[in-house]
Amino acid sequence: MINNANSEVVVDTQWLADRQDDPNLRIVEVEMRKERYHNAHLPGAVFWNIFTDLLLPDLRMNLDATAIEKLLSDSGITNETTVVAYGSYPGTGAWIFWLLKLFGHSDIRVLNGGHQKWIAEGLPVTAELSTFAPVEYRAKPLDASLRVLSDEVYAAIDRPNQILLDVRTLPEYQGEHFLVKPPEGTERAGHIPGAVHIEHTLTLNEDGTFKSFKELQALYTSKGITPDKEVFPYCAIGGRSAYTWFVLKYLLGYPNVRNYDGSWNEWSRLPDVPIKKNQPTFKS
Repeated sequence: MINNANSEVVVDTQWLADRQDDPNLRIVEVEMRKERYHNAHLPGAVFWNIFTDLLLPDLRMNLDATAIEKLLSDSGITNETTVVAYGSYPGTGAWIFWLLKLFGHSDIRVLNGGHQKWIAEGLPVTAELSTFAPVEYRAKPLDASLRVLSDEVYAAIDRPNQILLDVRTLPEYQGEHFLVKPPEGTERAGHIPGAVHIEHTLTLNEDGTFKSFKELQALYTSKGITPDKEVFPYCAIGGRSAYTWFVLKYLLGYPNVRNYDGSWNEWSRLPDVPIKKNQPTFKS
């Protein structure tokens, strides 16, 4: 159970089940494959495809305001709609929280435990597609205070008051794995020198729900990630790091956290930035 001052942004399955018929509430399921949505999604949920709705062909986030406005409009979401986001992959809902906050949406909630918890509790699912009539949506100017760009990330290397936080898997961090494919062209594998590694899934219980405030606090402070520091999380394409931004800022109350949404997808292509790749170890 979450125990902190900002827990109103996290809703449990019962809260959502009690409000599914609220006309001012829109449930958004975010997945990589539409087949998963078709088979068993929450009643009334609209589907956003990660690759076609949220990312550009080069895997950068699509931060074009016109594209965001169309996506929300086509989903029946107005500026006043309460949005509840979830997915089957850990952290998807919190990624959407960051993305919509970036464009000024006021009321976004994250479903604690996501699809996994909903199914485990035997709550109803459907294969019926949800469609809504388009409505008007107007995005606010992009909130630059929620993100950090590569120049500032570069300047933060070895600064004691700023922490680069790599939230990818250990093989990604060590340079043994690269997204879903080997590096291509100018891309390189590894991590930013000095980056602290804490995989984002360590913040979750086995049922997909967030760990307690005390557990989350211990996880980060044990690695020197404390509220007095400025923290720049990054991952592969900015989604897992957006999730970590949410955990640090909204569940732990860290005041200075910004998501490096360019993440490894951008850093690995930059020609003049340092990259560290751990040397493999072998047992004799």
